[in-house]
Amino acid sequence: MKQVGIIGGGIIGLCSAYYLRQAGYAVTVFDRNPLTDGCSFGNAGMIVPSHIIPLAQPGMVAKGMRMLMKSTSPFYIKPRLSTDLLRWGWLFYRHSTPEHVERSIPALRDISLLSRRLYQELAQTGGLSFGWKEDGLLILYKTASAEHEMAGEAEVANRSGIEARVLSGPQVQALEPDARVEVRGAVYYPGDAHLIPDQLIRSLTAVLKAQGVTLLEGREVTGFGVQGGRITSVRAGADDLPVDALVVAAGAWSPLLMRLLGTSLPLQGGKGYSFMVREPKPQIRVPAILLEARATATPMGPDLRFAGTLEVAGTDLTVNLNRVRGIVNSIRNYYPDMTVSLPDVKQVWSGLRPCSPDGLPYIGTSGRYENLVLATGHGMMGVSLGPATGRLVTDLIDERPPSMDVGPFDPGRFS
Repeated sequence: MKQVGIIGGGIIGLCSAYYLRQAGYAVTVFDRNPLTDGCSFGNAGMIVPSHIIPLAQPGMVAKGMRMLMKSTSPFYIKPRLSTDLLRWGWLFYRHSTPEHVERSIPALRDISLLSRRLYQELAQTGGLSFGWKEDGLLILYKTASAEHEMAGEAEVANRSGIEARVLSGPQVQALEPDARVEVRGAVYYPGDAHLIPDQLIRSLTAVLKAQGVTLLEGREVTGFGVQGGRITSVRAGADDLPVDALVVAAGAWSPLLMRLLGTSLPLQGGKGYSFMVREPKPQIRVPAILLEARATATPMGPDLRFAGTLEVAGTDLTVNLNRVRGIVNSIRNYYPDMTVSLPDVKQVWSGLRPCSPDGLPYIGTSGRYENLVLATGHGMMGVSLGPATGRLVTDLIDERPPSMDVGPFDPGRFS
């Protein structure tokens, strides 16, 4: 039985392990931390075929610059001398064009729809339980300029085959009978869904263990055995595990691993925060993006998770309460009857979203090593794109026609 090593125990690595095991491979997952510490665990839990416009888009650089000077703003770049950061920023700027957006839309649409279909299949299997709900998504806005912007995005979505409905304030309120919503309007995407990420990780981990997948937690990879154009082993601690194929799905730490293999990977960690409000009064029914605040609200059973911010800060996981305060302060602007206090720093989860400079993930084979597959760079959509990425990784290692065109996700596209 062929042995596949996977570096990274987040949702991308675990979904890759799931589909590879189904295809008959022996699988070992390495993670430098416990699996409950990863970026997937505290995610907003949104499955978003609606998100077909990449982060690198016209106007995004200017928006980011305006936010940099405010301590509670949702976007921040930590100043530091880093050639990797400078290169990433230059590539982001170069790809913030209408042409890049047009090229990216079909690829992001197709991988998102594939992932939603696979989640629907996973939700119907007996071994997995993760609170799957198909209640859509509201993008709430309060200003006329946001209304104009969102109407344009809704038009793009409908033209691309993703249903989007522009709603007035009263129409939004009709979808939320239990909580008062104070907005100018919203775009409603009925095809979106949500789940409970920590339940998903726990459930998937249990299934993988039962299927014989080896999960090595707290095992940092420090080197590789290489022979010719192939990776032959993975060194973790004092052990060297032979591999027939290797998947790098280590999120924000992927560039460090690729450096060990003599390859650069343009990618920056975008730190985000989340916290839970237990049994809020009132509770909402439909997950929402609070547009101007760049924050999210997701019902998870009886509880409610708020998440937000994007701090480009390397691999620093320190919690900046000013950023969390920005999320808290924005909540009552949208849900005026909802009282949420600033959580204690110990109650705030932080994680690093692996952000590529063009807003597209890296999914594909490495040009330098014939048995290396990359699966990283999903930004804020790791949970949303997990199953599709796992299926595509399996297609690539199995050398069968991929479930969709992976050309736009080529890891060597910036070489």
